[in-house]
Amino acid sequence: MGKLTVNLDKMRNLSDDDGMGRSDPYVKFELEEDNTFLDKSFGKKKSTVKKGDCNPDYDEVFIFDDVTSLDTLTLNVQVKDDDIGKDDAIGECKIKLSELNLSSEPTEIERVVDPKMKGGWFSRDAKVFLRLTWEE
Repeated sequence: MGKLTVNLDKMRNLSDDDGMGRSDPYVKFELEEDNTFLDKSFGKKKSTVKKGDCNPDYDEVFIFDDVTSLDTLTLNVQVKDDDIGKDDAIGECKIKLSELNLSSEPTEIERVVDPKMKGGWFSRDAKVFLRLTWEE
C-alpha cells in the first residue's frame, strides 16, 4: 500500500463566475481508478475557501492513504466558487498519475483549469499549481 500526498500551492487567473464580486474559490480533489467500467474512488478532499480572491495562495496538504498503485489512477481537480445555495463551477482538470513517474521527491505540477469541462466561464489562463509525492 502506498500514500499519495497532494500539496495545493496556489491558483492563478481564475474567472469570476457569478458576476457578483470576486470569486470565492476552493478545490475539490478526487482520486479514482480510471477503468472502462466501475471506477473505484480512493477518497475526496476539499480545500479551504479563499474569499474574494482570483489568485489565491493555499499551501494546503491532502493525503490519500492505502492506495494500491498509481497505474490506473486519475486525480480529478475541480475548482468551484463558493456561493449561497449551489456553488458555481470555475473549471477542472484531470491528472493521470501513471504518466508522472512520481516518487518521494515532490513533483511540481502546473495545469490549466479547463472551464469547458464543467460549464465555467472562459478563462484559458486559469491554472492550478500542485506538488505531488508518492511513497510505497
